[in-house]
Amino acid sequence: MVLLSANDISLSFGAAVILREVDLTLLKGQRMGLVGSNGSGKSSLLKIIAGEMPQTSGQVNLLRGTSVGFLTQQADIGSDLTVVEELSRVFEPVREMERRLRAVEHEIAEKHDDQNEFDKLSAEYAKLIDRFEDAGGYEWPSRIQGVLAGLGFSKERQEQQSNKLSGGEKTRLCLARLLLIQPDLLLLDEPTNHLDLNATLWLEDTLKKYRGTIIVVSHDRYFLNAVCDAMAELSMTRLTQYRGNYDAFSSQRQANLERQLKEYSMQQAEIARQEAIIARYRMFNREKSIRAAESREKRLERMERIDKPIDEHKIRFSFEARRRTGDDVLMVEGLEKGFGGRTLFQNFYLHLRAGDRVAIIGPNGVGKTTLLRIITGQLDADAGTFRFGANVDLGYYDQHQDGLHHGKRVLEEFWDDFPRLEPGDARNMLALFLFTGEDVFQPVDTLSGGEKGRLALCKLMMRQDNLLLLDEPTNHLDMDSREVLERALDDFNGTLLMVSHDRYFINRVANRVIEMTAEGTTEYLGNYDVYLEKKRGKTTQEEEPQAPTRTQLERERRKSRLKEKSKRDLQARVWQMEQYIIAAEERLMRYECDMADPYVYQNPERSAETARKYAEAQEELAALYEEWTEVSEAAEEVE
Repeated sequence: MVLLSANDISLSFGAAVILREVDLTLLKGQRMGLVGSNGSGKSSLLKIIAGEMPQTSGQVNLLRGTSVGFLTQQADIGSDLTVVEELSRVFEPVREMERRLRAVEHEIAEKHDDQNEFDKLSAEYAKLIDRFEDAGGYEWPSRIQGVLAGLGFSKERQEQQSNKLSGGEKTRLCLARLLLIQPDLLLLDEPTNHLDLNATLWLEDTLKKYRGTIIVVSHDRYFLNAVCDAMAELSMTRLTQYRGNYDAFSSQRQANLERQLKEYSMQQAEIARQEAIIARYRMFNREKSIRAAESREKRLERMERIDKPIDEHKIRFSFEARRRTGDDVLMVEGLEKGFGGRTLFQNFYLHLRAGDRVAIIGPNGVGKTTLLRIITGQLDADAGTFRFGANVDLGYYDQHQDGLHHGKRVLEEFWDDFPRLEPGDARNMLALFLFTGEDVFQPVDTLSGGEKGRLALCKLMMRQDNLLLLDEPTNHLDMDSREVLERALDDFNGTLLMVSHDRYFINRVANRVIEMTAEGTTEYLGNYDVYLEKKRGKTTQEEEPQAPTRTQLERERRKSRLKEKSKRDLQARVWQMEQYIIAAEERLMRYECDMADPYVYQNPERSAETARKYAEAQEELAALYEEWTEVSEAAEEVE
């Protein structure tokens, strides 16, 4: 059933067109992610759907009786009620029912000797209690506590006056209120911006179970993958819808762009061919040839022209280290830091080796940024030591861009750090980061967060350091820029230590994850998915002992059977297993070739099928190697 349909929505401010003839259809129960570059009109479209902004033209239709909840990036909390009191207002109708129940109980006690009045009050009480239970009258206090705990409100913050909360806390409080109200259509604009990792995971699980319909604007690609079953992209004032999560959207968008470019090229070739024929006819300068030329010109004029697909501007850069480090890059032992008598972290240990890509994660306020500032020499540690290895050149990306000089213009800021560059070369470097034309003369203090981030990345790229410390490098970058950054770091020939809340980024770039707490660190080998799997596995193991798996039982039975075979039989089995392994390796190689074939990976269905077969072949080969090892060992043990 269609819950929302937006038809021909256009929005303009003077000559600036923000949205042009946007169509959007949302089914009941869908969870749609809305993406697009910064300034593409995502928040404006949400405001139009919520009825908070009038569109220039077009119409928004909602299913009759649909309630709408809208989380903006600017919180609207201004009361002097405490956090718990503010959320309790959501349940005012239930609390009013409870007050009426207490009043009726009191009246029943007073009228017990008046049978008629007693029966009347008893009937009212029975109806009220049913309504009270249906409305969650007994559970609303625990629901409030559950939401507050999930979104990271400590007990002391729950008793804080709402109007004295920070901006991020107010936004979280607005989100908590919406989740308790549970509107039919939930519009969320960057809901994870002020959440730490645990709160984001909690929100993901909550939204996956949400009974209503959701549109969410987010730069968190991991979040979109986990929550969404549909996507929509705003690009060049137009909107395109896609099925599936972010990864599916990304694949489909690339395929669409390549198809549109091919169609455009074919049409341009046909237009050029027709124009050449027309020119040739006119060259003959005869009545018959002129009529043929005019006929073809009319057909050409009636042709529906395909606009050239434009892949919106992306930054383009790469990182390269100017020299190699030794094998040991950074050794940290027992670092500790606190402020005002409060310890942020202690017992921090780290050994960075050449080529490592280490991501540090942990709750807000544990001191991740402080740790990087200690390593870069901006702060002193309270205890512990750290030292660099041989030939280390340190580069630092500061999420707050404190290293930029706000009194300078963009070109001056860049050129002062690299004065040997020719003016044209300096502007070419800035152009790679989308500073073109008059943009290079903008004052640094007028730049947006994303523009400051791009300028800092440009300077970092030019330094060619071999150890990069990155503090939230994807903050303020749009999705396309984040993907370019990930590819650049993939190809980087140095060493990385990064602090990030961007799990998609960690997944793409990191090969080790360090979880940082106030008490110390826990290290996980692998990317974020591996960390999460090991973390959940560890929790499960702590909860209950694990019984032997079917695979383990089968392995034990196989070993028992092998002990009963003769040496000749075992040697024959070893040879047979080796033939199986050769055949399996050849199959795996064929699938690898298929996956490298452009025809295959441009076809989403065939690409998915090939990837599935490749994974199955890998599992089969691993099982064959395991059995070959067992048979070989058994053959050696038999006299």
